[in-house]
Amino acid sequence: MSQQLTTIERLGRRIARRRDELGLTREELADRSGLEPGYVAYLEGEYTVNVCEALARLSEALGTTVEDLLQEAAEPPAGTGPAAPRPRLVSLDERECLRLLEPGGVGRIAFESRYGPTVLPVNFRLHEGTIVFRTSTGGSTDEDLRTGMADVEYKVAFEVDRIEELTRGGWSVLVQGSLHHVTSDEERASAVATGVEPWAGGLREQYMKIIPSRVTGRRVTPG
Repeated sequence: MSQQLTTIERLGRRIARRRDELGLTREELADRSGLEPGYVAYLEGEYTVNVCEALARLSEALGTTVEDLLQEAAEPPAGTGPAAPRPRLVSLDERECLRLLEPGGVGRIAFESRYGPTVLPVNFRLHEGTIVFRTSTGGSTDEDLRTGMADVEYKVAFEVDRIEELTRGGWSVLVQGSLHHVTSDEERASAVATGVEPWAGGLREQYMKIIPSRVTGRRVTPG
């Protein structure tokens, strides 16, 4: 459900931005497209009630729970549908890759742990060209990413992607580089200023930075 809402929100922003570029009012766009002005406003995100509140009201009125409603509405795993007609795979340069990473979000860090190859999702922010995230001090991830040797850092990979089920396109970015434990007061203040917050909660006070040595990406563009 969260992915679907994010897609709708992004679509709404694009519609509103393009409408503004053309100097159109919502009423004029509705007239051109044969849609109701209220529906255009809905697509652009002008809700009188937010989705969470609406679901809470509906579930109460129907004598059920939000969880039960969402269970039926859950989307299938992303990427299970057919490919778009004549798709193209386009390589992205480093500048475009960093632009895609700029908003932050959730990515996957890959490394060799004590138990073998490991891939974990983390909330991250891009800051001064580095990937910043947090973990538990002394936890398994913290310990696995320490070499035990001064000035020697692990090499890791970090991947972020977005899949658009509506267009059957998307992109992925791969960052390869060294994993740096933030220790100095100056570095920590800079990392804290990014505002990165782990969804997993708990006390996660060890800030980490991935310093890229190689940044590559690809985009699937529908034909």
